[in-house]
Amino acid sequence: MQLSRIVDGKKFLWDGSTYNDEKSAFEISQKYESDGFETKVINEEDKYFVFSRRIVKEIIVEGQPI
Repeated sequence: MQLSRIVDGKKFLWDGSTYNDEKSAFEISQKYESDGFETKVINEEDKYFVFSRRIVKEIIVEGQPI
């Protein structure tokens, strides 16, 4: 399994678990989404994989501008 995937031009990382059914994978993806992640559920060879990425909401730059 690839550790990361590019979907719609965005990089997603695999959560490291394999799910045997779609329901379990979607339940986990919903939990990640409630924690502020964007998710994709991928089905390959009758197994389900959850990929996620953190949605950037704010960028904080420290230090003085040059």
